[in-house]
Amino acid sequence: MSLAVLVSGCSTGDDAVAQGGTFEFVAPGGKTDIFYDPPDTRGTPGKLSGPDLLDPDKTLSLSDFAGKVVVINVWGQWCGPCRAEIGELQRVYEQTRDLGVQFLGIDVRDNNRDAAVDFVTDRNVSFPSIYDPSMRTMIAFGGKYPTTVIPSTLVLDRQHRVAAVFLRELLSTDLKPVVERLASEK
Repeated sequence: MSLAVLVSGCSTGDDAVAQGGTFEFVAPGGKTDIFYDPPDTRGTPGKLSGPDLLDPDKTLSLSDFAGKVVVINVWGQWCGPCRAEIGELQRVYEQTRDLGVQFLGIDVRDNNRDAAVDFVTDRNVSFPSIYDPSMRTMIAFGGKYPTTVIPSTLVLDRQHRVAAVFLRELLSTDLKPVVERLASEK
């Protein structure tokens, strides 16, 4: 059964697609905040792309943000902690985007696209999200990323290597220092 999921996840249609990469998720001792340092030990996700939540005719790709620190937030409008943290994430995005930082949401398990669109519109979320109700984009993380933890946030350095993973709801005070540190890395 899982083989069929992997094969369908690597389709070439308009669905979210991810292939390749070297990132291996490891959470020693069940930690919820995981940091991958030094930088040369960080792995990269595979090619990550999928349909834009707000414009289904447009495809968003990690490669669209070359040279930027990218904060990937996995969320769903049905998720209480996601509702609580979205304002915090928007705040950090506004405070760090001039440092070469981009945020990218991945909306998962939302079969009602309109509800997800309302969620980001009502909360004035200005960063884009991939619409991925089936969670196919998570294949970019080698099938080892814990897809049951929503919300979760990954912070990629400028080479799009995974530098930090948060498996919990975030406050701006949790995220901003990590993002600023990565934005200042050479």
